[in-house]
Amino acid sequence: MNSNKQNTSIADASQRKTAIIVGVLFIIGTAAGILSVFFTRPILNAPDYLMKVSENENQIIIGALFMLTMGFALAMVPAMMFPIFKKHNEALALGYVVFRGALETFTYIFIAIIWLLLLPLSQEYVKAGAPNASNFQTLSTLLLGAANLPMTVFVFGLGALIFYYLLYQSKLIPRWLSIWGLIAVALQLATGLLIIFGLQTAFDTSNSIMNLPIFLQEMVMAVWLIVKGFNPSAIAADSAKTEINQIK
Repeated sequence: MNSNKQNTSIADASQRKTAIIVGVLFIIGTAAGILSVFFTRPILNAPDYLMKVSENENQIIIGALFMLTMGFALAMVPAMMFPIFKKHNEALALGYVVFRGALETFTYIFIAIIWLLLLPLSQEYVKAGAPNASNFQTLSTLLLGAANLPMTVFVFGLGALIFYYLLYQSKLIPRWLSIWGLIAVALQLATGLLIIFGLQTAFDTSNSIMNLPIFLQEMVMAVWLIVKGFNPSAIAADSAKTEINQIK
């Protein structure tokens, strides 16, 4: 009996630590993502962005580093949550790791590399001068277009849908918070469709407004996890299931 209580206590402490780490990772990832936009959007959204890139190389480099920071921070979340989620649905838990742990991280690395490739391209653009600059403009437009593809939106969105469904199913956080996440992700996925049909760009104000709910939700959830942790009753139920399976 004492051994069981001790094991439960250790498990609770481990789950509490996981909740705090996940909350901190969400804050780091979101903050890094915002900073990457802060440093790069005024440059990359300018009509003469190649000239702007050549004049503000450090900002692009800093923005790319923040993009990588966001990718690696958020990639750690699936790794932390997989042992918990697999008790509820191992297939979905694995899918969450694939989408948000691997594919999403790859897309952020891809975007950061494209931003960095614009640096030498912008230098050659300036050297070439206006009459010979069209080729560099075409190439930079293709690169920037690839970086702005809605691929990231869909990869993030599908992974996030799995994440919030598993949270809703497991009751690890209040269900109103999980439902908020599901609705916000659906709205965020809609921006990907609007971009595909040319009704919106990643730099539009309407795009930012439609992404605001998921940003707010993730920050509220992050603070909740740090302060409150996972739902104790849900953790107790998981522990009970584990003990029963071990007995079987």
